[in-house]
Amino acid sequence: MRDSYDVVVIGAGPAGATAAGLIAQSGHSVLLLEREKFPRFHVGESLMPETYWPLQRLGLLERMGKSQFVPKHSVQFVTSNGRDSEPFRFQDHDPRESSVTWQVERADFDKMLFDRAGELGADCFDETRVLEVVFDESQVAKGVRLRTRDNMEQVVSSRVVIDATGQQALIAHSLGLKRVDPKLKKAAIWGYWKGAIREEGIHAGATLILHTVEKNSWFWFIPLSGDVTSVGVVGDNDYLLKRDSSTEDTYAEEISICPGLQPRLASATRVGKIHVAKEYSYWTTQQAGDGWVLIGDALGFIDPIYSSGVYFAMAMAERAADTVIDCLNSNECSGSKLGAWCGEFRNGANWIRKLVDAFYTKDFSFGSFMREHPEFRGNLTDLLIGRVFYDGAGDIFEEMDPVLSVSSANSVS
Repeated sequence: MRDSYDVVVIGAGPAGATAAGLIAQSGHSVLLLEREKFPRFHVGESLMPETYWPLQRLGLLERMGKSQFVPKHSVQFVTSNGRDSEPFRFQDHDPRESSVTWQVERADFDKMLFDRAGELGADCFDETRVLEVVFDESQVAKGVRLRTRDNMEQVVSSRVVIDATGQQALIAHSLGLKRVDPKLKKAAIWGYWKGAIREEGIHAGATLILHTVEKNSWFWFIPLSGDVTSVGVVGDNDYLLKRDSSTEDTYAEEISICPGLQPRLASATRVGKIHVAKEYSYWTTQQAGDGWVLIGDALGFIDPIYSSGVYFAMAMAERAADTVIDCLNSNECSGSKLGAWCGEFRNGANWIRKLVDAFYTKDFSFGSFMREHPEFRGNLTDLLIGRVFYDGAGDIFEEMDPVLSVSSANSVS
């Protein structure tokens, strides 16, 4: 590890590894740091199809195609009475190769990205903890103070620091920039199952979204390799975690009130332990400053419902990397320059945020809405694919917003 780099990237998940690889590929010196040892466990196994484009840019499509990852052709919703909707098959909307994606084991996927960053020229170190970002008297980020895997402290200077520390959100926490979304104080409990019943044929790798009876919670069902399926329940934090029962019992209770899930797990066996996360939906009030920029979950996270997390992390990383390269080349690394991409990104991400609101509106039915407005099926499929960064991506909400207003009023009354 050198004492100075053009860029230090903190956190080597999809956002950090993508940014580090792309900036290093341009010829600038990059240090990529990860506090844990790779490969490491992480939730968030389902990719949006638009992840194809950053993977293509990184030169990883062939490697993904040869991997053990399960191909994902569609997403399907299951109602609170157990009735399956018609699958949203992405290639019916767009027959290109980019409309097929993958269900990934994050330990293997993230390791692939980490290794690729190194192949593209970044210096990559895991088991290395960043203790603080170093600022000068003018609050310009000048590098990091870290502890190596040999327990030695070191200061590394840089022209730009990219914070990709995920939910740890190192800079956002230290500067008080993180704001929990008051409407999405959710929790998730999840585990892994062997032998769960999957869909047939091309839909065998489909992500399933299943409502419980009273729609107080919903389950994800994500088929992985080796006949393992990720099954998680999401609901309000108070609803899921503030009960007299244990987390294990709560998880079992929620399965018992999910008609669509019970037959799929009837002959399955849970493997490994239960995992819990809570209040993970937030945004930051500032995304860049002089000498630093936030990406991935360190910038913000919406909700797991549409599997947007990994794609958004990599999309942010692409935009940030291109901007950082321009800033380094022009020797202008101000906050306004480094964060110039953030507004456009948030405008696109907002369409997914609105789709999340629609899902959590109890009296609103996507099925009913689509039967009344079939002309928006392509627009809705675009959103599920992750195609949100174009004019017209939010056209569906011109008709949906009035319906949502009525449904929300009915829910309150």
